[in-house]
Amino acid sequence: MTPTPPGSDSTLPSPAEPIAQAGEPLPSATADVAPESDPAPAPVAPSSDNSLPPPQDGWQRLPARAIPLCTIDISLSLAVVFAIAALIVGVLNFGRHGALPSGLAGALFGAGIGMWIGFRRYRNTLWKLDAHGFAVRRGVAWQRETIVPLTRVQHLDLKHGPLQRMRRLATLVVHTAGTRHSSVAIDHLDADDAQHLRERLGRQLDLEDDEAR
Repeated sequence: MTPTPPGSDSTLPSPAEPIAQAGEPLPSATADVAPESDPAPAPVAPSSDNSLPPPQDGWQRLPARAIPLCTIDISLSLAVVFAIAALIVGVLNFGRHGALPSGLAGALFGAGIGMWIGFRRYRNTLWKLDAHGFAVRRGVAWQRETIVPLTRVQHLDLKHGPLQRMRRLATLVVHTAGTRHSSVAIDHLDADDAQHLRERLGRQLDLEDDEAR
C-alpha cells in the first residue's frame, strides 16, 4: 500500500466539480439552458407581382400580368388610326409608292403612343376594400375615384375572358343600388384577389339579408 503524501487529501473534489453545501441540492446540468421559443411567423407576401413601388393608404395595384391587356386594345386602335392618317399623307405627298412606308410608320408610331397610354392607365388603376366600402381609382389625365359602400352592394359578377384566363386575371362587376352608376367594374384583377373580393362582399350581402328577416 502506497503511503499518502502529507498535506494531500484524496477526498477533495476536483476543481471541475461544483461544491454543494450541506442540505443544498446539486445544480442541474440543464438549469442555465433557456427554453427555446417558437419562431416568429414570417410576413405574408402580397399576392401581386408588381415591380413598381406600392401605393399608399391601403390602395392596391393591378398585377404586372395585366400590363399587356391594358395596352393591347388602345395600341391597336391608335395604330389603325395613325396608319390611315399616314397613308393618306403619304399618297398626297409621295404618290402611291410612298403609301406603304408611310402607313407602316404611322402604325408603329400609333402603337407606341398606345403602349405609353396603356401603361399609364395600368399604373393609375387602383382599388381597395376597407370598412368604408369598395373603392376604385382610375384615370390618366383626369383621375376619378368611385366608392361603393358595403350597404349599397346588390350582387356581384366575376368574368374571365379568354386572354384573362391565360394570364390568371378576372373582371369584377359590383352592382349597386341608390347610386348614379348602377355598377362599378374593374378589369384585369388578379384572379385570387377578385375571388377574395367577391367572397368578402358576398358575406356582407348575407349579413344584410339576415338582418332584414
